[in-house]
Parts: sequence; C-alpha cells; structure tokens
Amino acid sequence: MKRTPFHDREREINEIMKILDVEPSLITFIYGPINSGKTTMISRLIEELPADYVVFYINLRTKFLASYDDFIESLFEMEMESEGALKKGKETLAELVSSITKVAGIPITNEFLDYVFKDNKPKNAFSYIIKLFEEVKATGKQPVLILDELQKIGDVKVNGSLIYELFNFFIDLTKELHLAHVFVVTSDSLFIEQIYNEAMLQGRCRYLLVNDFDEATTAAFLEGHGFTDDEKAAAWNCCGGKPVYLLELIRADDRGREVDRLLRMRAGELKTFLKTLKELGDKMTMKDERYDISYEKIVSVLRLFLDEEEIDMWSIDEISKRYLVRNNILFLDPDRGIVKPQSWLDLLAVREVIANV
Repeated sequence: MKRTPFHDREREINEIMKILDVEPSLITFIYGPINSGKTTMISRLIEELPADYVVFYINLRTKFLASYDDFIESLFEMEMESEGALKKGKETLAELVSSITKVAGIPITNEFLDYVFKDNKPKNAFSYIIKLFEEVKATGKQPVLILDELQKIGDVKVNGSLIYELFNFFIDLTKELHLAHVFVVTSDSLFIEQIYNEAMLQGRCRYLLVNDFDEATTAAFLEGHGFTDDEKAAAWNCCGGKPVYLLELIRADDRGREVDRLLRMRAGELKTFLKTLKELGDKMTMKDERYDISYEKIVSVLRLFLDEEEIDMWSIDEISKRYLVRNNILFLDPDRGIVKPQSWLDLLAVREVIANV
C-alpha cells in the first residue's frame, strides 16, 4: 500500500517551530479549509520534533462525544493489560512520565482515574494534567498538547459549557503557567468564532492558516508525479491546490477525464443541495434558537462568487453565512475576515450551477 505523499509545508512547520522555541504564552489555532492537509502536516511535525519535546496528541475525529465522560475518556490513554484490566504497576506520575514512548493521549492508571472522573468536575482532570506536565517539565522536556477536531465538543455540557472550562484551562497552561504549548486543529472556523467569544480569548490566542497549495507548490507536487505541463495546467485550472483532489488526479489512469469527473461530481452535489433546500427547506440552530433557511438568500450569497473569489464576511447575513460554512460549501477565515468557497473546484462548481439558477 502506497503512503499518502507529504509535500512542502516548510513555511507552516517553520512557524510552529518558532512558536515551540519560546516560552508557552498563547493558544495556537491551526485552521484551514477541509482536506487542506492539517492533520498530515501535524503528523509530520510530530515525527520530526526533537526528543526534548513530549507531545500529547489527541484526535477526536473518530470519537463519539455525547457527554463529559466521553470527552474525558477520549483524552486519556489507559494503561491496559492484554486481558483488558487496568495496569497497577506505575503508581507515581514520575513513573508514568518515564514510560511515555508514543504520542497517543495522556497516560493515566487507575490510581488516578477515580480522582479524574470524580463528581464530573473538569477541574479534577485539568489539575491531574497540570501535575503530569509539571513532571514532564521537571525532566527537562517541554510538554506539547495538540487536540485535533476539537469542535466535536461544541455541544457537550457540564455545569455549563465545557468549551468555556476547557479554554480557560488552556489559558492556564499557556499564558498563566507557561507550562505547555497548546495547539487546537480544526476545519470548523465557526467553532473558532464561537470559542473566541465564549472563552474570552482576546490577546490569548494566535492563528496559523494551513491553506491549499499555491500554484507553484501545486506544480512542483504534480511534477514529482510525472505530470506534463499541460496536465499541471489542467489540474490547477480545475482543482487549484486542494491536496485531496490532487491525489485523486495522481491515482487516475486518465487525468484529463478525472479533471472533468471531479468538476461534474461537485457541481452535481451542489445542484442536489440547492434542489433539496428549495423543495424541502431547512432549519439551523443558533444560540438555542431555530431559524428557517431562505433558499433565495442562499442563492443570493452564492451569486456574489460569479465575479469574486472571496468576499467580506460581514457583507452577508449571519444565517446564510453559517449555513453555507456548516455545509462545507464556503470557508470562513476569521483572521482575515473573509469567506470563500472551500476550494477552487467548489468555486467553479458554484459558478457553473448559479449561472443557470
């Protein structure tokens, strides 16, 4: 089985290394359009980090999070025997730290488990993590906490919003204690907007955009896979620099036909989306209120992209903006204050479909 190729994220990785090279002080959001290669980049970064960094990487993508217990269980890596019982060999935090050999959750044994889950209080779990990270720091190493797809906790409640509790804890780890670097990886920029407002993150976070490849990077990537100049131009004009689409072209026997298929498929998906909305309607919840989605307003917003590649995020109504972003048709960049289609292919599909509506 061929491994998915990694290509040129030198700028982004260098930026992260600069962050890691100084004392922790801010939460870092690593964000970007869907399928732009954020998780792949993080995986490569972890592989290349020197041994004096201890990374705790938690990917919530495949986790079912319906409750506080679900979230806490997703954070911790239990020390398990082969028959499924919790190990009892490592009783101190120092012993746990000395046993860390991989980046897969936060290690814990049953000696600490009861305390962490006691009374469903986030502060119990957070105080344990602080003590663990202090032990890591005492060995001369730097703890790094990375949470991927963290937006999945958006609806989890525990004595109020878990988001508020969690990001206050991240502020403690970074700005207050300078104990650990914290990276939050997400494609959901609406989630970033939400927690920026709810968790009072002004002056306590930074943003790092992992975007689709630019034209030069795309051409170099494709050239490395034997594309001719004409094939590179056709790929860029249809797919832009979206890595997931470029990989489809690399694997295709007939690259020209695959370019046509990708655009036809995406345009068909958008037609179905709009047809369903027009005939059946839809609703969306915002701030605990249910709102009807206006087909006419959605089409009106998409019509703006007949002449523009990106637009001011404040120039469109909030319901339509959130609905189109939530359905992965538009991407919101909260740092630049713009919205745009999720990819160049999405832009072409929008233009093709909306021109005939």
